[in-house]
Amino acid sequence: MDLTTNIAVAAISVVTTAMLGFFIIPALRRLKYGQTILEIGPAWHKDAKQGTPTMGGVMFIIGSLTAFGAGLAILWGRGLIDLEEYVGRLNFFKSISGMIMALFFAFVGFLDDYIKVRRKRNEGLTANQKIIFQVMIVTAYFTARVMSGDTSTIIAVPFLGQFDLWYFYYIVVGLAVLYIVNAVNLTDGLDGLCGSVTFIYCIAFMFICSILHFTELSVLAVAVAGGCLGFLIWNFYPAKVFMGDTGSMFLGGMVCALGIGAGSEVIMTVAAAVYIWEALTVLIQVVYFKLTGGKRLFKMTPIHHSFEMSGWKETRIVLLFCVIAAIAGICSVLLTRGL
Repeated sequence: MDLTTNIAVAAISVVTTAMLGFFIIPALRRLKYGQTILEIGPAWHKDAKQGTPTMGGVMFIIGSLTAFGAGLAILWGRGLIDLEEYVGRLNFFKSISGMIMALFFAFVGFLDDYIKVRRKRNEGLTANQKIIFQVMIVTAYFTARVMSGDTSTIIAVPFLGQFDLWYFYYIVVGLAVLYIVNAVNLTDGLDGLCGSVTFIYCIAFMFICSILHFTELSVLAVAVAGGCLGFLIWNFYPAKVFMGDTGSMFLGGMVCALGIGAGSEVIMTVAAAVYIWEALTVLIQVVYFKLTGGKRLFKMTPIHHSFEMSGWKETRIVLLFCVIAAIAGICSVLLTRGL
């Protein structure tokens, strides 16, 4: 791990993102880009959160990308990036392609947010429209990887070995990307929740990428972690701005970019335990509702709303989920030793 570079990247990301809040949040207020809370959603959010500026994810997107670019410049200047070698070029491409994939996901999120704020409703793009866009992004990402020479279809399972899934790799991992991206989006339901959990995830992958010698991806993880931290200054309870789908889709793309780029798809699912749990409760609720003719297994999903309905404060829920994310992150780092 190049500690000096990581510290510089983290500082640039945190400061840039935090400072952008002084300009972007007032701009969002002037544009009246406020969050709309549906009556059928968590009604207790309506008075407290209605109209809070959304689409604030652009703050950490700019902060993360600025810091990542600075990090690559530092690595290049110190001779730590070797684009003359095949492995060096491939590792560099993995970080760049992952970043671009996340930006495309952010664009889909932006379209969703824009429709919501312009039409003053809690639904933007339809579910089918989102899936079509997301499938196109994942397909483009895998196509770019293959064209760059990264044709590996091997899944590494800690302590068990490597398994070649052949063409099924793209189906299995592609479905995992769709699940996780949307799961990260579902996790963005409480002040500071998604940003805090993703900060912990990125710190875990900073160590994982360093252990596996993916220097550029490690810097990317630090940049995104710093962006989340800078954004949390404005997003902690009570939130002055929401990241919107623009931000959560970007973070979902980054979560997948780090895991897949480092060849740690299985470990990614461990580190992403909180996201997976959140989305799984929604799926279980829907299936149970249909099978029982309208009964509910949970008070409300995603599961963080069930905790709210049980009387938990937002800050307490966020703390619990951060503890779970930290345990999952530590386990994922330890599992890296078994690759």
